Amino acid sequence: MPEIARRRRTQPPPPHIVYQALIDPDRDPRRPWLILHEDEQRPEVVEAVEPDLVVWTSIWPWRRDARIRFELSGSRRSGTTLCWMLTVDDPVPDNEVIIRMRKRVNVLINAHLRSTFGQ
Repeated sequence: MPEIARRRRTQPPPPHIVYQALIDPDRDPRRPWLILHEDEQRPEVVEAVEPDLVVWTSIWPWRRDARIRFELSGSRRSGTTLCWMLTVDDPVPDNEVIIRMRKRVNVLINAHLRSTFGQ
């Protein structure tokens, strides 16, 4: 699967906390962060290795082949370095669609998720 986007950024809590948030986005109903648009679908976890890896299915019904892979690193006492990668099957979408998909994942992870941790 070709990788069409990648971002690496830190999250304040340790990896096991970020891992749990990715595995179960509804864990804390007081702090919802996986807020999907009308044209999006809830992803499923298709692979997980605690606390280092989570892979989601697509959030886009029109691009069901997409996968979002999260790689987490850090220690139990420090923050998490979270790298997400967006992959799709061929044919790769045009640049405009890639930008739109990349921005959407970035908002969910580096804005919404991050805000639940007080950042």
